[in-house]
Amino acid sequence: MITAIVMIDAATDSIAEVAEAIAALPGVSEVYSVAGDVDLVALVRVHEFEEIAQVIAGRINKVPGVVDTATHIAFRAYSRHDLEAAFSIGFESTDQ
Repeated sequence: MITAIVMIDAATDSIAEVAEAIAALPGVSEVYSVAGDVDLVALVRVHEFEEIAQVIAGRINKVPGVVDTATHIAFRAYSRHDLEAAFSIGFESTDQ
């Protein structure tokens, strides 16, 4: 699975509508409205690298109200959930 983090600038008067439209696109798993330099952050998850261009350039950038995007490709995921799952394999809790 390939994950891309897409930072999105949206038209100020339609951020919610833009977010909902992007969230409904195939390949987009999550969309967050955020504070900071961008308005929205979308997580794109696809099976093939070539699909990233289809989702971002072919779909996200064509949503009315999207002003600009910047894409970051994830190399590896580090999350507490993933780490706990990895370290708990084969171990039973002795806490009672």
